[in-house]
Amino acid sequence: MLKTISCGDVRAEHTGKTVTLAGWVHRRRDHGGLIFIDMRDREGIVQVVFNPDNAPGGIHAIAESLRNEWVVQVTGTVTARPEGTENPNMPTGEIEVAAEQVKVLNESKTPPFYINEESEVDELIRMKYRFLDLRRQSMRDTIIMRHEVVRFIRDFLSERGFLEVETPILIKSTPEGARDYLVPSRLYPGKFYALPQSPQQLKQLLMAAGVEKYFQIARCFRDEDPRADRQPEHTQLDMEMSFVEEDDVLNLIEELYTKLVETLFPDKWIMRPFPRMTYAEAMASYGTDKPDLRFDLDLVDLSDIAAQTEFRVFTSTVASGGIVKGFSAPGYASLPRRQQDALIDFAKANGALGLVTIALTGEGDVDDLTEEGFRSPAARFLTVEQVKAIAHRAEANMGDMVLIVAGPAKTTNQALSALRNEIGQRLNLADPNLVAFAFITDFPLFEWNEDDGRWDAMHHAFSMPKDGHEAYLDSDPGKVIGRLYDLVANGAELASGSIRIHNRELQERVFGVLGYTKEQVAERFDQLLTAFEYGTPPHGGIAPGIDRLMMVLTGRDNIRDVIAFPKTQSGFDPLFEAPNVVEQYHLDELHITVEAEDSVEVT
Repeated sequence: MLKTISCGDVRAEHTGKTVTLAGWVHRRRDHGGLIFIDMRDREGIVQVVFNPDNAPGGIHAIAESLRNEWVVQVTGTVTARPEGTENPNMPTGEIEVAAEQVKVLNESKTPPFYINEESEVDELIRMKYRFLDLRRQSMRDTIIMRHEVVRFIRDFLSERGFLEVETPILIKSTPEGARDYLVPSRLYPGKFYALPQSPQQLKQLLMAAGVEKYFQIARCFRDEDPRADRQPEHTQLDMEMSFVEEDDVLNLIEELYTKLVETLFPDKWIMRPFPRMTYAEAMASYGTDKPDLRFDLDLVDLSDIAAQTEFRVFTSTVASGGIVKGFSAPGYASLPRRQQDALIDFAKANGALGLVTIALTGEGDVDDLTEEGFRSPAARFLTVEQVKAIAHRAEANMGDMVLIVAGPAKTTNQALSALRNEIGQRLNLADPNLVAFAFITDFPLFEWNEDDGRWDAMHHAFSMPKDGHEAYLDSDPGKVIGRLYDLVANGAELASGSIRIHNRELQERVFGVLGYTKEQVAERFDQLLTAFEYGTPPHGGIAPGIDRLMMVLTGRDNIRDVIAFPKTQSGFDPLFEAPNVVEQYHLDELHITVEAEDSVEVT
């Protein structure tokens, strides 16, 4: 090794010892004779002092030439810092290393952004020079913590009898909810492998093989539309167990995440036991299946009250089968008109046709409300008693504002969920140290695709219906509730799973609802269906995302900040400039012809 100890590991107990360090020049300071450098490696920073009175000849001249990010090797004696110069903010702040030898291992150009301080840097530049970005303390700490999280998971599951089994990356294209990334085969012209969206069929085949308890830290690939919490490739903890019910899976995950947070993130706190609610309950109270439970602001259905008003927007919505819902924003009655208009624009941007506000501007109790005690664009269509009823339903007090959206259930819930999160953020209602885990259960097995006029799987096609719901498969698929469950936290979906189908006849019926022909089923799923005929046990599993978990635990807003080498939101890799064209001979070997190359601006 080129060093005897890491920079960040030097302590007072090493005083008087000779050490050899190797790392980067983090910062250099010239005090008119004495030269100090903060020297950095992965473990931290230590101060090195070059004293011309004590250092051998030539050492001081080298020190004068050093610049930030040069790679150097230093040998010297650990000494106590002079009294009054200690730095209590550094683990190495009691000592310094008096340099006796120095060697430049590599020089550095001036970096395109500061490494030794946290400053705002254009993300495209950060990703172009990711090898420099990862040197910054915040990124380095995140990558180290990600390693600790994955190691904890591996140890936890191994101690409980799970086997880590790797599954193939080159498989057959099978529908799992997103587009596949395809890999052409040179040996089989005109045929393609697909990169796995998840190891779903493979882990079920491992249950058929008798593995019983399986996991892996799996790489998954999905050609999805871009979003801030998505990447074309992501990492998930893939798990499957035989002979289990839903509670067995959920209890194990709760234990894993509880111990993980308590061990690695002691400054965080969680609610125990994890709350559990059905999909229907989550949509009713929060308008989403991934609610942020760090604050209240529950949504309430106002349709029955709204139907009795003279406000045509409300009455026509209810008459046409839509809903009227809302919630109370604490202290918002005095919100300026400009900010109210901004809320209306926000609601519209998230799918609402509009936003109705009722500001409770009076004093005293809601029961004493008068016509002068509230303000609303719909005021002339609402009686005082109706406003009182709305306020009571929303648990609003005087000084609050009730925010109401009317329209189809899907868009109304979508808009109100986004608005609820926005108000929660504006009012700082969410404790940043709380990780509000919760399980959402009992999802519908199918959802209607209006664009294509067919049923889609809510999660995927391999999930078991709840007991007794198989009867609806042929008569009313929309009524089928699946043995499905999600883990959510702080407004993000962290994991999705289910008890799986292990019977061929039932699996074929589900495929039938989804519109697959017998030929398509045989071509795409024969390997799994055949396994079901050879004694596959009941089984279930879950697939927690590592990237989103790290986002939540480290308080990051962007999934790209918890991945070592991410792609942009548009799926471009600025570091390698991928995707890119390939040489013609590659295409010839693969029997592929590119008809046209469109110019696409990379952002």
